[in-house]
Amino acid sequence: MTGIDTPQAGDDRAADNDVVALLMRQHGDIRNLFDEVEASSGEERRDAFRRLVRLLAVHETAEEEVVHPFAQRSLPGGEKVVEERLAEERAAKETLAALDDVDTDDPKFMPMLLKLRRDVQEHARAEERYEFTHIRRSADAAKLASMAKAVKAAEAVAPTRPHPGVESGAANVMLGPVAALMDRTKDAVRKAMGKDG
Repeated sequence: MTGIDTPQAGDDRAADNDVVALLMRQHGDIRNLFDEVEASSGEERRDAFRRLVRLLAVHETAEEEVVHPFAQRSLPGGEKVVEERLAEERAAKETLAALDDVDTDDPKFMPMLLKLRRDVQEHARAEERYEFTHIRRSADAAKLASMAKAVKAAEAVAPTRPHPGVESGAANVMLGPVAALMDRTKDAVRKAMGKDG
């Protein structure tokens, strides 16, 4: 063992000081929330779906502000890699928007949710392969920590409960609160990274 105390994936300190470990943890949390939505029903499913949508919104916004710009600047062919990730994100957002009109107990909900899950999982695998691996190789510990701080700032601004007065979970996140959440997330990320926006 060396004298360097380097956080490893799975270590809580890694999630605090390493953007890749933090984002990988979020990918795991997203998979777990999909499982929870699929395994539940009624109000429990609606609640799990709201939490899933919140995490997806925060996660993707943070990646758009932190991961993608880094990849564009430092990865050979970064523009193309990011363009492909953004196209995947758009496809997932379109499926998510279609879920807006479907109650979680509607028979149409689960097939749409499963499509969203496939899209999100394919996107996560591509990020891990094409962006996260490069970040791990090319960013020093200080940069990993700085990027993790920005992602944690994004998590901190997201509401943990739906806004009152909007009863549909999907409507709650799609009608405006998600846009506001994304704006707050972008502002928090930029502030954490020392940018004025």
